[in-house]
Amino acid sequence: MITKPDKNAVRLKRHARIRAKISGTPERPRLNIFRSNKHIYAQLVDDSKGITLASASTLDKEINLEGTSNTEAAIKVGELIAKRAVEKGYKSVVFDRSGYLYHGRVQALADAARENGLEF
Repeated sequence: MITKPDKNAVRLKRHARIRAKISGTPERPRLNIFRSNKHIYAQLVDDSKGITLASASTLDKEINLEGTSNTEAAIKVGELIAKRAVEKGYKSVVFDRSGYLYHGRVQALADAARENGLEF
């Protein structure tokens, strides 16, 4: 019997392929996305130093929503990460979708970040 690999294993392989090609620098950090069933997280990472410069998620107290696993929540996280990045002086970033398809919550977060001052 042939077994299917699980979705997350396939995503992690895709993520490894993407990460082999992109990395964040001090001038242009990497905007990393992680999407779980209940929440969505975004962070700016400087890969040369291995540090997180700014982060935002649906767990933040600034985001007051009933549902945290929908596109509304992703839009709020995108706005918040863009606001925090611009406050720290980062305008241009490298987008890392972490192997997720550019669709739904990931696309909503990216579009909201672009509208609020980030360029990628």
